[in-house]
Amino acid sequence: MPVGNRPIDVIELLGGPPSRIGPRPVPATPPLVVVDASDDPARLRAYRKLRHRAFVDEQRLFAGIDADEWDDHPATIFLTALARDGTVLGGVRLHPAQDGGPELGWWRGSRLVATRGPDLRRGDVGAALVRAACGRALECGALRFDARVQAAHAPFFTQLGWEQIRATRICGAPHLLMRWPIHRIAEHAHATKESLGELIGEVLPHDRWRGDDGVPIPGSDVIACTDAITPSMVDRDPRWAGWCGMLVTANDLAAMGATPIGVLDAVAGRDTAHVAAILRGVRDGAEAFDLPVLGGHTQLGVPGALSVTGLGRAAAPVPGGGGRPGDAVWVCADLEGGWRPGYRGRQWDSTSRRTRAELRPMLDLVRRTQPRAAKDASMAGIVGTVAMLAEASGCGAEIEIARVPRPERALMADWLTCFPGFAVVLAQPADAPEPRGGGAVSAGCARLSAHGGVRLRWPDDEITTAVAVDAITGLGPATGGPS
Repeated sequence: MPVGNRPIDVIELLGGPPSRIGPRPVPATPPLVVVDASDDPARLRAYRKLRHRAFVDEQRLFAGIDADEWDDHPATIFLTALARDGTVLGGVRLHPAQDGGPELGWWRGSRLVATRGPDLRRGDVGAALVRAACGRALECGALRFDARVQAAHAPFFTQLGWEQIRATRICGAPHLLMRWPIHRIAEHAHATKESLGELIGEVLPHDRWRGDDGVPIPGSDVIACTDAITPSMVDRDPRWAGWCGMLVTANDLAAMGATPIGVLDAVAGRDTAHVAAILRGVRDGAEAFDLPVLGGHTQLGVPGALSVTGLGRAAAPVPGGGGRPGDAVWVCADLEGGWRPGYRGRQWDSTSRRTRAELRPMLDLVRRTQPRAAKDASMAGIVGTVAMLAEASGCGAEIEIARVPRPERALMADWLTCFPGFAVVLAQPADAPEPRGGGAVSAGCARLSAHGGVRLRWPDDEITTAVAVDAITGLGPATGGPS
């Protein structure tokens, strides 16, 4: 609050010398802001008036009216640029690229119009609108964001980082299909798996199990696997951490085609109550996944931690790297359930609502199918897991995004990058029958190829790159004969 007519000087108040430069100036109002005008009739009218003047009156791109069905579509978002006094200087709309059909994360920007405002340079309004539209598309779960740009304006979009795809025409006028590069899938996959080759590449043997979560014990039919749960989850959500420790262990054994023997767990926590909560989740999982706890280690008075070692049996274990170019790739996932509270967009929970009788057929899917290769979908997400299977097989992959099984309540972008609860990715000959496993939904949605990396094929047959590198983990192809 002011002292007399002079604002308080904080330095002076804390015992420092009085200010010699006078009161701090009030920040100036920015000359331009971009706001969502979807629910503002006045701003929408002003935006549409600018559109009509530009596209109908001046450019004569449209005859009579430039409005179309997307102006009235409930999913369309309208962004407007405002001057200091609230005058609408321009606008843009963004909307799903398709009306109807499954949500795919495919968005399109259109009807960009911009005028020059006071204290602004030419292009400032348009650039602000384009950048805002890109950010909003990402918030909406876009994996692909396109615009059909008038050819004369393509260099402007290129300067903003957009990529030119191909020439097209709208109302007879030359346009370019341009695309804002979105790297969400690649960034997520690399963040979770990229360092593996550097860290453990020299430790692991170069055999047909290289990169697998489980491994056969030599001279036996026993499969062993191990997993650790992130300490932050153990501290914040201990019972769920215990459940997840058992879930990922069950998934690892299932992906190898193994039947369960049991687990050893190592659990630590700050006190008895903390460890007891973790072990409640472990006990729940032991019952649900038919994975009895055979032994382990417990420690108190330390930060929370949990690791689980699983044991199973498989007479014919399935490797993660046995695929071949031309093989069909299937995603088999449990679509029931919903986002785990506190982990929206990151962890899908279907298994905690399932009984042992419902879970067992899904966990037996790989063992009954005996595909050439299989991996359970991990924190790298479904696409990241496809990339790991392809890498271990010495292949690349192409995914038909519209065929990927997905819960209706999950955006495709979230689903492809989350931990999906129960999901396995498997490769088998193209003429092999559909894998079946209880409540899991199976779809042949991809194919292995001789070209590295993972690409997404869209309903219009456009192809985008999801993972550019051949070796997402750096471990390279699994080699060697049967163990």
